[in-house]
Amino acid sequence: MTHTLPQRSSLSIWLQAIRVFSFTASMIPVFVGAMLALFYNGYKNWELFPLVILCSLLMHAGTNLVSDYYDYKKGVDSENALGGSGVLVGKLLEPKKVLNVGIACFTLCFIIGLVFVQTRGINMLYLGIIGILGGYFYSGGISYKFIALGDIIVFWLMGPLMVIGSYFVITGIFSEEVALVSMPIGFLVTAILHANNLRDIKHDSDANVRTVANIIGLEGSKLQYYFLVLSAYISVIIMVVMDILPIWALLVVLSLPPAVKNMKSISKAQLENTKDISMIDIKTAQHHFLFGLLLIISLLVAFILS
Repeated sequence: MTHTLPQRSSLSIWLQAIRVFSFTASMIPVFVGAMLALFYNGYKNWELFPLVILCSLLMHAGTNLVSDYYDYKKGVDSENALGGSGVLVGKLLEPKKVLNVGIACFTLCFIIGLVFVQTRGINMLYLGIIGILGGYFYSGGISYKFIALGDIIVFWLMGPLMVIGSYFVITGIFSEEVALVSMPIGFLVTAILHANNLRDIKHDSDANVRTVANIIGLEGSKLQYYFLVLSAYISVIIMVVMDILPIWALLVVLSLPPAVKNMKSISKAQLENTKDISMIDIKTAQHHFLFGLLLIISLLVAFILS
Protein backbone atom coordinates (compact mmCIF):
# COMPACT_ATOMS: atom_id res chain seq x y z
CA MET A 1 0.00 0.00 0.00
CA THR A 2 1.45 3.37 -1.05
CA HIS A 3 0.87 6.71 0.61
CA THR A 4 0.94 10.00 -1.27
CA LEU A 5 1.63 13.33 0.33
CA PRO A 6 -1.37 15.68 0.41
CA GLN A 7 -1.38 18.30 -2.34
CA ARG A 8 -0.50 21.71 -0.94
CA SER A 9 -2.65 24.69 -1.82
CA SER A 10 -1.21 27.59 -3.75
CA LEU A 11 -2.06 29.89 -0.84
CA SER A 12 -0.02 27.87 1.67
CA ILE A 13 2.98 27.89 -0.67
CA TRP A 14 2.80 31.66 -1.14
CA LEU A 15 2.44 32.17 2.60
CA GLN A 16 5.63 30.13 2.97
CA ALA A 17 7.30 32.22 0.28
CA ILE A 18 6.53 35.58 1.89
CA ARG A 19 7.47 34.17 5.32
CA VAL A 20 4.44 35.41 7.23
CA PHE A 21 6.03 34.37 10.53
CA SER A 22 8.62 37.15 10.07
CA PHE A 23 6.06 39.97 9.77
CA THR A 24 6.22 40.76 13.49
CA ALA A 25 9.59 42.39 12.74
CA SER A 26 7.86 45.06 10.66
CA MET A 27 4.66 45.34 12.71
CA ILE A 28 6.36 46.06 16.04
CA PRO A 29 8.07 49.33 14.91
CA VAL A 30 4.89 50.50 13.17
CA PHE A 31 2.81 50.02 16.32
CA VAL A 32 5.51 51.60 18.53
CA GLY A 33 5.29 54.69 16.31
CA ALA A 34 1.50 54.66 16.61
CA MET A 35 1.58 54.37 20.41
CA LEU A 36 4.00 57.29 20.59
CA ALA A 37 1.56 59.29 18.48
CA LEU A 38 -0.98 59.00 21.30
CA PHE A 39 1.06 61.51 23.30
CA TYR A 40 1.09 64.13 20.50
CA ASN A 41 -1.20 67.07 21.34
CA GLY A 42 -1.96 68.15 17.77
CA TYR A 43 -4.26 66.67 15.15
CA LYS A 44 -3.76 62.95 14.52
CA ASN A 45 -4.79 61.29 11.28
CA TRP A 46 -5.62 57.77 12.50
CA GLU A 47 -7.51 56.96 9.29
CA LEU A 48 -4.13 56.53 7.57
CA PHE A 49 -2.81 53.99 10.08
CA PRO A 50 -4.38 50.91 8.38
CA LEU A 51 -2.60 51.96 5.18
CA VAL A 52 0.67 52.26 7.12
CA ILE A 53 0.23 48.67 8.28
CA LEU A 54 -0.58 47.48 4.74
CA CYS A 55 2.41 49.31 3.25
CA SER A 56 4.75 47.86 5.86
CA LEU A 57 3.51 44.33 5.18
CA LEU A 58 3.84 44.80 1.41
CA MET A 59 7.38 46.13 1.76
CA HIS A 60 8.36 43.25 4.03
CA ALA A 61 6.77 40.66 1.72
CA GLY A 62 8.45 42.24 -1.30
CA THR A 63 11.83 42.16 0.42
CA ASN A 64 11.44 38.50 1.36
CA LEU A 65 10.39 37.45 -2.15
CA VAL A 66 13.09 39.43 -3.98
CA SER A 67 15.68 38.20 -1.49
CA ASP A 68 14.60 34.59 -2.10
CA TYR A 69 14.93 35.05 -5.86
CA TYR A 70 18.43 36.56 -5.82
CA ASP A 71 19.75 34.25 -3.10
CA TYR A 72 18.58 31.30 -5.20
CA LYS A 73 20.02 32.69 -8.43
CA LYS A 74 23.37 33.45 -6.80
CA GLY A 75 23.60 29.97 -5.29
CA VAL A 76 23.42 31.20 -1.69
CA ASP A 77 20.25 29.24 -0.97
CA SER A 78 20.71 25.50 -1.33
CA GLU A 79 19.21 22.32 0.10
CA ASN A 80 21.64 22.50 3.02
CA ALA A 81 21.06 26.19 3.74
CA LEU A 82 18.88 27.15 6.70
CA GLY A 83 17.90 30.61 5.43
CA GLY A 84 15.23 31.58 2.93
CA SER A 85 11.70 30.27 2.53
CA GLY A 86 12.69 27.08 0.69
CA VAL A 87 10.06 27.47 -2.04
CA LEU A 88 12.62 27.88 -4.82
CA VAL A 89 15.05 25.26 -3.60
CA GLY A 90 12.08 22.90 -3.22
CA LYS A 91 10.83 23.72 -6.75
CA LEU A 92 7.47 24.80 -5.35
CA LEU A 93 7.36 28.06 -7.35
CA GLU A 94 9.00 29.39 -10.49
CA PRO A 95 11.84 31.84 -9.70
CA LYS A 96 10.63 34.50 -12.14
CA LYS A 97 7.15 34.41 -10.66
CA VAL A 98 8.56 34.95 -7.16
CA LEU A 99 10.55 37.96 -8.40
CA ASN A 100 7.56 39.43 -10.23
CA VAL A 101 5.27 39.13 -7.21
CA GLY A 102 7.97 40.71 -5.04
CA ILE A 103 8.25 43.68 -7.43
CA ALA A 104 4.44 43.88 -7.51
CA CYS A 105 4.43 44.17 -3.70
CA PHE A 106 6.91 47.06 -3.87
CA THR A 107 4.89 48.73 -6.63
CA LEU A 108 1.62 48.49 -4.70
CA CYS A 109 3.39 49.81 -1.61
CA PHE A 110 4.62 52.81 -3.63
CA ILE A 111 1.13 53.53 -4.99
CA ILE A 112 -0.44 53.42 -1.53
CA GLY A 113 2.41 55.58 -0.25
CA LEU A 114 1.37 58.36 -2.62
CA VAL A 115 -1.61 58.89 -0.30
CA PHE A 116 0.89 59.67 2.47
CA VAL A 117 2.78 62.04 0.15
CA GLN A 118 -0.42 63.89 -0.67
CA THR A 119 -1.30 64.17 3.03
CA ARG A 120 2.12 64.74 4.61
CA GLY A 121 4.26 66.19 1.83
CA ILE A 122 7.39 65.34 -0.13
CA ASN A 123 9.30 63.99 2.90
CA MET A 124 7.06 60.91 2.84
CA LEU A 125 8.15 60.25 -0.75
CA TYR A 126 11.79 60.26 0.33
CA LEU A 127 11.08 57.90 3.26
CA GLY A 128 9.11 55.54 1.02
CA ILE A 129 11.76 55.43 -1.70
CA ILE A 130 14.50 54.75 0.88
CA GLY A 131 12.45 51.88 2.30
CA ILE A 132 11.64 50.30 -1.07
CA LEU A 133 15.20 50.61 -2.41
CA GLY A 134 16.51 49.26 0.89
CA GLY A 135 14.23 46.24 0.57
CA TYR A 136 15.08 45.54 -3.08
CA PHE A 137 18.84 46.02 -2.83
CA TYR A 138 19.09 43.84 0.29
CA SER A 139 19.81 40.92 -2.05
CA GLY A 140 19.14 42.41 -5.49
CA GLY A 141 21.41 44.75 -7.43
CA ILE A 142 24.27 45.82 -5.17
CA SER A 143 23.22 43.12 -2.67
CA TYR A 144 24.37 45.07 0.37
CA LYS A 145 23.73 42.11 2.68
CA PHE A 146 26.56 40.30 0.84
CA ILE A 147 29.07 43.10 1.50
CA ALA A 148 28.71 43.34 5.29
CA LEU A 149 26.25 46.26 5.22
CA GLY A 150 23.16 44.28 6.17
CA ASP A 151 23.39 44.87 9.93
CA ILE A 152 23.69 48.64 9.85
CA ILE A 153 21.15 49.21 7.06
CA VAL A 154 18.56 46.84 8.56
CA PHE A 155 19.02 48.64 11.89
CA TRP A 156 17.97 51.95 10.32
CA LEU A 157 15.34 50.60 7.92
CA MET A 158 13.42 48.40 10.37
CA GLY A 159 14.10 50.44 13.47
CA PRO A 160 14.12 54.24 13.28
CA LEU A 161 12.76 54.57 9.73
CA MET A 162 9.62 52.52 10.42
CA VAL A 163 8.94 54.00 13.86
CA ILE A 164 9.52 57.57 12.65
CA GLY A 165 7.55 56.92 9.45
CA SER A 166 4.53 55.56 11.31
CA TYR A 167 4.59 58.46 13.77
CA PHE A 168 5.00 61.02 10.97
CA VAL A 169 2.08 59.69 8.91
CA ILE A 170 -0.22 59.94 11.94
CA THR A 171 0.98 63.27 13.35
CA GLY A 172 2.70 65.07 10.47
CA ILE A 173 5.81 65.90 12.49
CA PHE A 174 9.30 64.55 13.10
CA SER A 175 10.42 64.08 16.70
CA GLU A 176 13.91 63.55 18.08
CA GLU A 177 12.43 61.71 21.07
CA VAL A 178 10.61 59.29 18.74
CA ALA A 179 13.92 58.64 16.97
CA LEU A 180 15.53 57.81 20.33
CA VAL A 181 12.70 55.48 21.37
CA SER A 182 13.11 53.60 18.09
CA MET A 183 16.69 52.61 18.96
CA PRO A 184 15.95 49.52 21.12
CA ILE A 185 13.69 48.20 18.35
CA GLY A 186 16.53 48.75 15.89
CA PHE A 187 18.97 46.89 18.14
CA LEU A 188 16.73 43.84 18.39
CA VAL A 189 15.74 43.65 14.71
CA THR A 190 19.47 43.77 13.90
CA ALA A 191 19.98 40.96 16.40
CA ILE A 192 17.59 38.81 14.34
CA LEU A 193 19.69 39.27 11.20
CA HIS A 194 22.95 38.89 13.10
CA ALA A 195 21.74 35.65 14.72
CA ASN A 196 20.99 34.30 11.25
CA ASN A 197 24.43 35.36 9.99
CA LEU A 198 26.21 33.98 13.06
CA ARG A 199 24.59 30.59 12.52
CA ASP A 200 25.52 30.70 8.81
CA ILE A 201 29.14 31.85 9.12
CA LYS A 202 30.54 28.70 7.54
CA HIS A 203 27.86 28.42 4.86
CA ASP A 204 28.18 32.10 3.91
CA SER A 205 31.96 31.84 3.71
CA ASP A 206 31.67 28.85 1.37
CA ALA A 207 29.21 30.86 -0.77
CA ASN A 208 31.55 33.89 -0.83
CA VAL A 209 29.04 36.00 1.10
CA ARG A 210 30.58 38.67 3.30
CA THR A 211 28.64 39.46 6.46
CA VAL A 212 29.77 41.20 9.61
CA ALA A 213 29.56 37.80 11.32
CA ASN A 214 32.05 36.03 9.06
CA ILE A 215 34.36 39.05 9.06
CA ILE A 216 34.66 39.30 12.84
CA GLY A 217 34.43 35.53 13.38
CA LEU A 218 32.42 33.41 15.77
CA GLU A 219 33.68 34.86 19.06
CA GLY A 220 33.36 38.43 17.83
CA SER A 221 29.86 37.63 16.56
CA LYS A 222 28.84 36.31 19.95
CA LEU A 223 29.94 39.58 21.55
CA GLN A 224 28.01 41.58 18.97
CA TYR A 225 24.87 39.56 19.66
CA TYR A 226 25.20 40.21 23.41
CA PHE A 227 25.76 43.90 22.69
CA LEU A 228 22.66 44.24 20.50
CA VAL A 229 20.35 42.46 22.96
CA LEU A 230 21.65 44.16 26.10
CA SER A 231 21.71 47.59 24.43
CA ALA A 232 17.94 47.36 23.92
CA TYR A 233 17.41 47.07 27.70
CA ILE A 234 20.08 49.59 28.65
CA SER A 235 18.70 52.20 26.24
CA VAL A 236 15.19 51.82 27.67
CA ILE A 237 16.48 52.22 31.23
CA ILE A 238 18.44 55.35 30.22
CA MET A 239 15.37 56.84 28.51
CA VAL A 240 13.22 56.16 31.58
CA VAL A 241 15.81 57.92 33.79
CA MET A 242 15.90 60.86 31.32
CA ASP A 243 12.07 60.97 31.33
CA ILE A 244 11.92 60.26 27.59
CA LEU A 245 9.98 57.07 28.28
CA PRO A 246 7.44 56.54 31.08
CA ILE A 247 8.33 54.35 34.06
CA TRP A 248 5.97 51.74 32.62
CA ALA A 249 8.52 51.10 29.86
CA LEU A 250 10.47 49.03 32.38
CA LEU A 251 7.89 46.32 31.66
CA VAL A 252 10.28 45.25 28.89
CA VAL A 253 12.40 43.65 31.63
CA LEU A 254 9.78 40.86 31.66
CA SER A 255 11.23 39.74 28.32
CA LEU A 256 14.67 39.10 29.82
CA PRO A 257 14.27 35.31 30.38
CA PRO A 258 14.08 34.40 26.65
CA ALA A 259 16.86 36.92 25.97
CA VAL A 260 19.12 35.24 28.50
CA LYS A 261 18.21 31.81 27.13
CA ASN A 262 19.12 32.92 23.59
CA MET A 263 22.42 34.38 24.75
CA LYS A 264 23.27 31.14 26.54
CA SER A 265 22.57 29.21 23.32
CA ILE A 266 24.78 31.62 21.38
CA SER A 267 27.58 31.25 23.94
CA LYS A 268 27.76 27.50 23.23
CA ALA A 269 27.71 27.84 19.42
CA GLN A 270 30.42 26.10 17.40
CA LEU A 271 31.21 26.62 13.72
CA GLU A 272 31.23 22.93 12.90
CA ASN A 273 28.02 22.18 14.77
CA THR A 274 25.21 24.72 14.42
CA LYS A 275 22.43 22.26 15.18
CA ASP A 276 21.84 23.75 18.64
CA ILE A 277 21.31 27.23 17.18
CA SER A 278 19.51 26.21 13.98
CA MET A 279 16.43 28.17 15.14
CA ILE A 280 18.25 31.05 16.85
CA ASP A 281 17.06 33.63 14.31
CA ILE A 282 13.41 32.64 14.89
CA LYS A 283 13.91 32.61 18.66
CA THR A 284 15.50 36.06 18.45
CA ALA A 285 12.53 37.24 16.37
CA GLN A 286 10.19 35.91 19.06
CA HIS A 287 12.16 37.84 21.67
CA HIS A 288 11.98 40.99 19.51
CA PHE A 289 8.20 40.55 19.34
CA LEU A 290 7.81 40.07 23.11
CA PHE A 291 10.05 43.05 23.92
CA GLY A 292 8.23 45.23 21.39
CA LEU A 293 4.80 44.12 22.59
CA LEU A 294 5.70 44.97 26.19
CA LEU A 295 6.97 48.38 25.08
CA ILE A 296 3.73 48.98 23.16
CA ILE A 297 1.63 47.94 26.18
CA SER A 298 3.69 50.19 28.46
CA LEU A 299 3.11 53.21 26.22
CA LEU A 300 -0.62 52.47 26.04
CA VAL A 301 -0.86 52.09 29.84
CA ALA A 302 1.08 55.35 30.34
CA PHE A 303 -1.30 57.17 27.99
CA ILE A 304 -4.43 55.80 29.68
CA LEU A 305 -3.13 56.77 33.13
CA SER A 306 -1.88 60.20 32.04
